[in-house]
Amino acid sequence: MTHSFVKTTMATVILAGAASQASAQSSVQLYGIVDAAVRSTSNHGKTQMVGGGMSQSRWGINVTEDLGGGLSAIANLEDRFLTDTGNTAVVNYFQQAWVGVRDRHLGQLTLGRQYNVLLDVAASTYASFPYLPFMEVYKPEIGFSMGARTNNTLKYMMALGAWRAGLQYSFDEGNTIAKKGRDLDLTGGLAMKTAGGYLRYASNGLAIGGAYLNTKMPGGTEFDAYTVGGSYRAGPWYFSTGYAMNQRKNTLAAEDSRLISAYWGAEINGGFASGDSNKRQLIQLGTGYQITPQLNLGAHFYYAKQGGSTSGAFNSKANFIVAVANYAFSKRTSAYMGVDYTRVSGGAGSYIEKTSAGALVSNRTGITIGLRHWF
Repeated sequence: MTHSFVKTTMATVILAGAASQASAQSSVQLYGIVDAAVRSTSNHGKTQMVGGGMSQSRWGINVTEDLGGGLSAIANLEDRFLTDTGNTAVVNYFQQAWVGVRDRHLGQLTLGRQYNVLLDVAASTYASFPYLPFMEVYKPEIGFSMGARTNNTLKYMMALGAWRAGLQYSFDEGNTIAKKGRDLDLTGGLAMKTAGGYLRYASNGLAIGGAYLNTKMPGGTEFDAYTVGGSYRAGPWYFSTGYAMNQRKNTLAAEDSRLISAYWGAEINGGFASGDSNKRQLIQLGTGYQITPQLNLGAHFYYAKQGGSTSGAFNSKANFIVAVANYAFSKRTSAYMGVDYTRVSGGAGSYIEKTSAGALVSNRTGITIGLRHWF
């Protein structure tokens, strides 16, 4: 009798679990981009393959489960990699790793490593190119997004008609010089406190939006970052403009100088050193035209100004120009060619890089030809 009872109980549990799974609809989506290109730059004096010219190669998983009553569970994992070598593109294996809940009336709350509000509004509202937000090997605007992603983040987003808003807060988890001294984590496990939000409106081809983010770095350096801009689509035409500003509010701690140099000074993000400057601004203007269903052309101009350098060496100006032609063989595969030019001027620290002979490089031309596939 005991054996019969056990079998009956197990059968009941299995049937109940099956019924529960049937009533809660789930979906798991695998997606990705594989992109490789050949790039030649005048400052490097060489031609090389890059593991992502127009897009950074990636693969990811989106998960959605219908919990009933308009409530869903959501999650995302996304890895970035270099197609030319197969290596992971960055220290963090997953560039996005978050889980959350979404209510069709109340919005969504997500927890984990995710895009910050500056990138959210720029990419969705006034991206450089309508078919893809940024060119991977040449994206000066990313240098103003304070790293683009943030660890240990709570983010709330809500849509109401044509309006969308978001709020962000991240935890420093005690990763401060006051609590850890010199044992700070400044690598993939980087934890720091951020708080900010964005507001966006989009309707009938017009999109406008803005965002603010306050960042307190582990060494105690505090930054305010703002961005605002808009775009307009009319038939085959696309127009966009934007403004971004990063302002340091206090003394730059030695522990934080490496972080802000990575944000501001990476070659693809602007390419000129931050030094002891405390403010950087960017104005961008762009247009795009779809000649045929397969062929898109786009061009973008950026003007950057950096100031507040007490030594004067890093009071700089920069002009960035990029033009791209993208040809779609299908909905998933395209070829592209991009030409870009950078010119930096100003104080003694205003240069893109130093050559092995010690010469300062203040201008650079780049040509990129590549192939990209979505799945």
